[in-house]
Amino acid sequence: MKADAIKLDGNKAGSVELSDDVFGLEPRADILHRVVRWQRNNAQAGTHKAKTRSETSYSSKKIYRQKGTGGARHGDRNAPIFRKGGIYKGPTPRSHGHELTKKFRKLGLKHALSAKVKAGELVVLESAEADGKTAALAKQVNDLGWKRALVIDGTEVNEGFAKAARNLTNLDVLPSMGANVYDILKSDTLVLTKAGVEALEARLK
Repeated sequence: MKADAIKLDGNKAGSVELSDDVFGLEPRADILHRVVRWQRNNAQAGTHKAKTRSETSYSSKKIYRQKGTGGARHGDRNAPIFRKGGIYKGPTPRSHGHELTKKFRKLGLKHALSAKVKAGELVVLESAEADGKTAALAKQVNDLGWKRALVIDGTEVNEGFAKAARNLTNLDVLPSMGANVYDILKSDTLVLTKAGVEALEARLK
């Protein structure tokens, strides 16, 4: 399929051929869900921790005698029933990640790109180059109507463009190897440079 390319100033810059194997699939929510879940689970720190009964700082002395008090039978203050006592089966540091095959991850990225094409949220940019001035780039982005955009460049991002985009909250910039399903789906507008299209097609062929 063909897609029109533009420049940062909004002028046309010819067209580019998009591979149907990468950009022309029928998006499947189940595939996208599995890949996003894998990605977000791997990003979890898993450092949450609660103290157990053996780790709290109260004395291990029995708090009162077993019988004759008229109250419930208790051991020490570390019991989970007491305030500030040990937590029963609380969270411990662990990895939340799980495995997902490379083949499936590639398929998920193809479906994410295809979903953006189908929704009409894909823009092809001739090149992402700037002089490092944030104000100038912000005006161009505003004129183009990009609310929350993700720009994916080729193997490397232009240094001036990356510097100019650094302080723009509505613009994220990634090299082609950093392209991922979660960031693509989260963006309102996916912007691919011509170099980015070539790099993604080479990566996903």
